[in-house]
Amino acid sequence: MLSAEVRNELIKRLRKIEGQTQGIQRMLAADRDCREVLNQLASVRAATRRVSEELVKCYALSRLKDAGGVRSDGAVDEVIGLLLRTQS
Repeated sequence: MLSAEVRNELIKRLRKIEGQTQGIQRMLAADRDCREVLNQLASVRAATRRVSEELVKCYALSRLKDAGGVRSDGAVDEVIGLLLRTQS
């Protein structure tokens, strides 16, 4: 389960992403240069990746706590980084 602080931060990030995607739609409707649109899409992709990373980290930490495992944020960050790199 996410803490209220983390949940609120993720919602804030997702709302920003929503604004970015609406901006991209306006750019397309205005027939803006493809490079500009692609740049904005890359920004959205990076932002959604950061949200995913934070959720994976919170989930992994909660599962380790529930399982009674040794909790090491550094080790968890390393594993999460490795997992996410293999998925891209």
